[in-house]
Amino acid sequence: MNLLAVTAQTWITVGIVSGIFAGTALLVGILILLVGKIFKVDVDEKISKILDNLAGANCGGCGCSGCNGFAKKLAEGCGNIDDCHVTSPEKKAEIAKLLGVELQSGERTVAVVHCNGLSENCGVKFEYKGNPVCSANNSLLGGNKNCSFACLGYGDCKAVCPENAIEVTDRLAHVDPDRCISCGACINACPKKIIGRIPASAPVYVACSSSCRGKEVTSVCKVGCIACAICEKSCPHGAITMKDNLPVFDYAKCTGCLTCVEKCPRKIIISRKVTASETPEK
Repeated sequence: MNLLAVTAQTWITVGIVSGIFAGTALLVGILILLVGKIFKVDVDEKISKILDNLAGANCGGCGCSGCNGFAKKLAEGCGNIDDCHVTSPEKKAEIAKLLGVELQSGERTVAVVHCNGLSENCGVKFEYKGNPVCSANNSLLGGNKNCSFACLGYGDCKAVCPENAIEVTDRLAHVDPDRCISCGACINACPKKIIGRIPASAPVYVACSSSCRGKEVTSVCKVGCIACAICEKSCPHGAITMKDNLPVFDYAKCTGCLTCVEKCPRKIIISRKVTASETPEK
């Protein structure tokens, strides 16, 4: 076989192989288009409309990874609009219309730290030299504060706050109610679970989370609640009940008379500054 014949045969082989590859590629492309068309998932218009009305903070306070996840959850009927504490009441009303549900939202809320364990009030049981974050501190014997319910004060809550509404002073976190959007990011981040929400109009809150009482509390903290129930007995409006050795407020009954603040021997009921627009009508 001469050289020309060999060359021609080689090119024929190359052509056949190239044709096979090209045909295979074309076939795969067609199959992809067909599968994409058959199994195409249209973007749910309801999800898009819900997203248009959500605040877009992507704070994770609702328990989802972000607003997209929350919008999908709502569209599927698995979520509660009130789980988002950032979106305005007006926008929530629009979402409720889209979902065909009744809006149950109440007034605006703010986060508070249910602890007053400054270093001078609640000392430490050992010197901690590890990673300076609350979660790491808490993983070591429940943290180094004397009280097992105390704020650890390393600022995990501050680190996740999207509005810079939290400051940490002397190992105790404080929330600025004027900046707080009640997203819940700090609540989720706190390993002690001592950050909660109260109505923005609440005139007082409880700055303690200990479920202990008496001598057990006084041995570890100078200001911890001792469950004496003086606040409950003194409240002229019946707005306080004791639960798990802590006072619990019914803010619908609380008038802000501050009798509880005056009577509390441990000063764990804190008076709050409430703006005129937030003052409830009684």
